Formats: sequence, structure tokens, C-alpha cells
Amino acid sequence: MKILTYPHPALRAKCKPLTGLDEAVRTTAQQMLALMYRHEGLGLAAPQVGLDFRMIVINFDGDPLVTQAEVVAINPVVIESKGIVKDREGCLSFPGLYQDIRRAKTVKVQYYTLDGQLNEMVCSDLAARIWQHEIDHLNGGLFIDKMGPLARMSSKRTLEGFVADFAEDVKKGTIPAGTEPKL
Repeated sequence: MKILTYPHPALRAKCKPLTGLDEAVRTTAQQMLALMYRHEGLGLAAPQVGLDFRMIVINFDGDPLVTQAEVVAINPVVIESKGIVKDREGCLSFPGLYQDIRRAKTVKVQYYTLDGQLNEMVCSDLAARIWQHEIDHLNGGLFIDKMGPLARMSSKRTLEGFVADFAEDVKKGTIPAGTEPKL
């Protein structure tokens, strides 16, 4: 399992709801958490590792030793949002790229746990930002889609570099030929 980088087409896929919880899903969640920690992330969504179902993993502290801050969310949805705040954001699928992004300040999220229990969480600030960012991934959305014009202009060269690296990986055969990104 590895983190896919922009402009891999899996990052633009709208994920399907997960309809069953089995040992394979639990194992995948643990692998995603380990990968997220290895890359020092706060969250990781299934499409970022090439999976097309609605699952995300989060650790609001970013610390693998603080397991009470971990969430594995199946079929998560934001059911309410309030306020607007602009803050710095990055993404494991865009290594080294950070920009100020507008998001809701507070969100109420519903999701299922790995035990199949419906859970609800209300949070603000960084935790709300993480939920919104990861749920966007499940809908094929990326944080670059939320950039304002100045952020987009200042990120242009970096994004072009990601596209060039992707094309080189296709040429080398590390990404299958015919894999066309949706930019």
C-alpha cells in the first residue's frame, strides 16, 4: 500500500459506500493508519491509496501513541456546518504543497465505526478541517479545488511538477500506461 500523488486518477474517483465490515476492511484500516503515521499525516482517505470505497482514518493529534485520538470512519458525511475559517492546509497526495484554504469552522459528522456502530461527532477548527478534507477525497475533491486565485497562481509550478512526475512514472512503467489523470 502506498499513497498516490496528484494527478493520479484514483484521487478524482467518487467512492462507493462500504456495505460490509469484515477482517479485510479492518486490516486495510490498520494499514492506512500505519501509512498515515509513516508520512506524518493527520488523516488519510481510501482513494489516496487506490481504494474506491468510503473509508477514512484520522488521528487528530497525529501521534500513533495517542490512540484515543484515532478514528476509523466508514461512510462518513458532514450533516451540518457552521462558520468559515481560512487556514493553512496540505495533503499527503501533494507532498510539500501548502496553501490557505477556506473551510467551515465547525462541523457535525456522522459515520460508522469498524464495529458497525453509528457515531456522531461535532468539532471545530483543525479537527473540522481534517474531516472536511478527508470527506472531500471520498467525493473526488481535492484541496486544490478550494484554492483562491492567488493560491492557485502561486501553486501552479508545483502542480505542473506533479503532472510531469506522473507522466515520467507512466513512461517508466511504474504507473500503468493509459492511466489518464483528470486535471
